[in-house]
Amino acid sequence: MPIEAFNAIRENIQAFLGGAGVDLFTSRERDIREGEMCEAVTIEEQPYLFTAHRDHLPFTCAERAFCKELLTAFAALYSGFRHQGYAAHFRTALLASIMDITVARSLRDDHNKGFWPIQQLIQLLKNLSYQRYEGTPATTGFIVYRTTQPNFLQLMKQRKHTLFPLKPPQGISAAFFDNPLTYRYVDATNLFFAVNIQMQVTGVVRIGNYAVQTNVERLTQRELFSIINRSGDGAFAVTVNEASEIEVLTSPAKLLIRRKGGWAIFDPDIFRSFLADCMEPSAADDLLWTSYALSKNRHGTVVLIFNKRADKLAALKKGSVGGDDPVGRLLVDGVKGISITELKRTGTIHRILSSDGLTIFNRRGKLVDTGFIIDTSHVREMVTGGGRTTAASAASYFGKVIKVSQDGPIELYQDGKQIYRFG
Repeated sequence: MPIEAFNAIRENIQAFLGGAGVDLFTSRERDIREGEMCEAVTIEEQPYLFTAHRDHLPFTCAERAFCKELLTAFAALYSGFRHQGYAAHFRTALLASIMDITVARSLRDDHNKGFWPIQQLIQLLKNLSYQRYEGTPATTGFIVYRTTQPNFLQLMKQRKHTLFPLKPPQGISAAFFDNPLTYRYVDATNLFFAVNIQMQVTGVVRIGNYAVQTNVERLTQRELFSIINRSGDGAFAVTVNEASEIEVLTSPAKLLIRRKGGWAIFDPDIFRSFLADCMEPSAADDLLWTSYALSKNRHGTVVLIFNKRADKLAALKKGSVGGDDPVGRLLVDGVKGISITELKRTGTIHRILSSDGLTIFNRRGKLVDTGFIIDTSHVREMVTGGGRTTAASAASYFGKVIKVSQDGPIELYQDGKQIYRFG
């Protein structure tokens, strides 16, 4: 029965792990294989073994920690629905709640304490994510700090932000969002609720020097990451964004995102591992966060990190977006050779990558070409799919490829195959 129940959530776990294969076995059925994630779990006094496998990309510490929390939640839920005749009830409850419970468990600072207050906040934000006000999505945000109020106030002064206190502090109840000001005035752009360790709202934070950030830094909430990194162990922020998604920001910088009704993790360590042998670390970081910004903004792109000789590139080129338009070629020539870091600093990278065609960088993170149309006849195998999928598959025979779809998912390609998918 536990294995049958596990099958109900198998697809959710696989999606969370970017397409990895997952299984649950009785511990005597299966030996551990090299490269697998393996976690033991006891369910009704019987030992089981959870396994996950993914080619090319190792599992990160964040993924392993999340799976441990998920298995603990699974064992607890299963024990609560073990009575005969309630199998369908259990599967329904498990499918609807297991990922929410796991997210809440992973965010609590003290594992001896309950996770219900965090789960209550997430549930309220889930409801808010479906809400519109005069035709626009409701957005709001919370910074949950794990330090004292005086220390948090001092941090706000150091970062040149402003904290407006709420006296007395307000609890987060089912009626919290009854007033539109809670999701119109506090909009998760530069205004956030400050929440203490008791999950009480103690004030409103206004983020300063917002205009000096680049568009990628704004979309990826870089200043918000800086705040929670300094707000005590276990601090986090949670927002509802303009795409009606829930974003949970943790320290070190990682994101749990509820998108299209399911939870996913944006873990930079996965992308760093993918790019480690083909791009310098600082350029890789700029590229991965730019990819998330495009995903959040719903702008598609395909990026190739070219690992062959420069003279090989000309043979792959079938054409350019816009053809021989002289203005377009002059614009492209004007940015060739510029590093992705500099393109990000000037705000240019977001506009380049959101244009049509393939964008190519070299190992040093310098722009080689953009608006590039690849000749798929040069690949060793037949590639199929939509325009971006075909381009990504074909290009990945000549280097690592990151593809962002127009509806949000980010995919990693290598040797003609998709090896990871986020969102």
